[in-house]
Amino acid sequence: MHKTTLEQWTLLQKVVELGSFAKAADETHRSQSSVSYNLALLQERLGVALLVQEGRRAVLTPAGELLLNQVKPLLKAFDWVETRAATLRNGMRTRLDLVVDNIFPRARLFAILRQFQQRYPQTQVRLTEVLENASNELPVYAQADVMVLTRRQDTTGRGEWLMNIDFVAVAHRDHPLGAAQQVSEEMLAEWPLIRIAESDARQNQSAQESWTFSTIDAAIEAVQYQVGYGWLPEERIQPLLTNGVLKVLPLSHGARRATPLHLIVKKDLAPLDEQVEMLLQLFKA
Repeated sequence: MHKTTLEQWTLLQKVVELGSFAKAADETHRSQSSVSYNLALLQERLGVALLVQEGRRAVLTPAGELLLNQVKPLLKAFDWVETRAATLRNGMRTRLDLVVDNIFPRARLFAILRQFQQRYPQTQVRLTEVLENASNELPVYAQADVMVLTRRQDTTGRGEWLMNIDFVAVAHRDHPLGAAQQVSEEMLAEWPLIRIAESDARQNQSAQESWTFSTIDAAIEAVQYQVGYGWLPEERIQPLLTNGVLKVLPLSHGARRATPLHLIVKKDLAPLDEQVEMLLQLFKA
C-alpha cells in the first residue's frame, strides 16, 4: 500500500497555489483543520518537511518543490481520467478519427484542430495523412469518421466539394529551367519530373523520366536541390516563391493546375453527433 494519497498531494498543491490553509479549505470545501491534518500526515509519512511558513503564506521547501513537481503530472492525469469518465457517462464522443490528404494546407489544418481542441478538450482526434493513391483497403478509411480526400466519395461515405489546391510548375532559380525566359515541352523533357506519388494521373501518360516521392516535403526538397522540376502545391511553397528560391516556370500553357478536395463523412454517422458537426463546420468555414 502507498503511504500517501492523491487527495493529500492535491491539498498540498492547493495550499501552495492559494498561499494559505484557509483558502485551500474554502476552495476544496473542507475545514481548515482537515487540510492541516492531511498535510501533517503527508509530511509525517514521507519523513520530509514539505511546507514552511513565510509571513502569512505557506511556501514549499526545496524538497517539497521537488516532490510536488514530480507528482503534478500524476494529478493532471488523474483529473483527465475522471473527466473522461464523465464524458463517457454523458454519452460524449471521446475519439474522432480524421483522414486528410497530404496536400491539404498544413496551417489551415492545425488551426482547425486547435479550435476543435479548445471546444472539446476531452475528445481525442486521431489524424492520419494519406496520399491520393493510397489503397481504398487501408484500415484508416474504414475507421475514419471524417475524411478530406481528392475523390468525391469513398466506399465508407459520400462527400462534397471543399476547396481546390493550386499546383504550379516550378524549378530552382539556378536550375536551367528556372533561368529560361520561355520553357517548351521539349525543354521539360530533358529533365526529371518530380512527382508526389499519384498527385496527377495525367503525369503517367508521358514517357518522360520522372522521380516519385511519397511526401510533399520530399518532393519540394528534391526541386530545391535541383534534381528536377515539378508541379507543387502553391500554398506549401509560397515562402520559397516569395524569396525567389523557386521560380514558376514560364510555360506557354499548363503552368497551373488545380486538384479538388472533398469533405467526406462516414455513412454510419447518422445523425451526426455534436463533435463531428463542429469539425465539419470548421473545415467549411
